[in-house]
Amino acid sequence: MTPLVSVIMGSTSDLPIMQKATDALNRLEIPFEVMALSAHRTPDEVAHFAQNAAGRGVKVIIAAAGMAAHLPGVIASMTTLPVIGVPIASTLQGLDALLAIVQMPGGIPVATVGINAAQNAALLAAQIIAQSDEKVAAKVAQDKQNLKSKIVKANDDLKGLCQYEYRVN
Repeated sequence: MTPLVSVIMGSTSDLPIMQKATDALNRLEIPFEVMALSAHRTPDEVAHFAQNAAGRGVKVIIAAAGMAAHLPGVIASMTTLPVIGVPIASTLQGLDALLAIVQMPGGIPVATVGINAAQNAALLAAQIIAQSDEKVAAKVAQDKQNLKSKIVKANDDLKGLCQYEYRVN
């Protein structure tokens, strides 16, 4: 099956965080690929990947990196596909990675989620794909409904803690 999303990380040390993205993509039944590419250690491979991703059917790229975090921006500079950056907290609690990803020059946009927020990156990728894929749109809508159901259940569970009940209309 052709991957619709590429999940790229600077090194396999990012996998514990990026597992949240792959879990979400699996839950939504969106085909994806995962690989480690480094903007600094494997620049030729990054260029080959970025320049050929769209031609292989990829619709969205999720790129994660820590520290200087150049990977999402480098990929975005070489493709017209949407790129979602995931800053990884490796030093400075991830602030360095966050700033490196969000401070892109004009003309090279990179959507950015919160530090270590790989699940949100996958959900954003799904929402992008859902714009042209009804099956994915239905799965995204169901996922949102499931989130709502969890909160409703949590509130039901919390009622037992209160002596007096307060209802929101």
